[in-house]
Amino acid sequence: MEILVKGRNIPVTEALERYASEKVERVSKFFDDERSDSRAEVELSHERNPSIAEPEVAEATLFINGSVLKAREASGDMYASIDRMSDKLERQVKRFRGRQIDRWQGQIKNHPGALLESQRPSVVEEEEEEPRIVRTKQFQMKPMSAEEAVLQMELLDHDFYVFTSADTGDINVVYRRRDGDYGLIEPAR
Repeated sequence: MEILVKGRNIPVTEALERYASEKVERVSKFFDDERSDSRAEVELSHERNPSIAEPEVAEATLFINGSVLKAREASGDMYASIDRMSDKLERQVKRFRGRQIDRWQGQIKNHPGALLESQRPSVVEEEEEEPRIVRTKQFQMKPMSAEEAVLQMELLDHDFYVFTSADTGDINVVYRRRDGDYGLIEPAR
């Protein structure tokens, strides 16, 4: 797995880079590295705002065969942040792999020559309960500008709003950022 470690507002020492790389490398045991297209980007940062109690932030983005997994943790110590981020990333990879296995087993079960229950590989149950879709909404999406979408989002008091762009006709998303500003997600061309 290719791992890129970078720093923001913090010098990344060789020891810190090696520690972060080793921690993120642990997740590669959950997927076949020879057949997978995987890489990881780790960003270590220090929040300069003195009012932030946990200024040392470790964030990892893992790219596995077209899927993206992210983990972000903060604490008072960078090594502790890396540990917590690594643990969170490992849980996400386990969940991701579990879903892939479930999908694979579902295909076998629906296949005419399906394996008997006793012949199926066992999946280790995770301690945490899997999140599930409990509600589905459908709505009309009239074309609008990003500014109109932000206004609609504010009127609905939501953190994000999905809309059809009047300029491109594509489906876009506006969202409220942590700093109070807004973000716009557009499909890549």
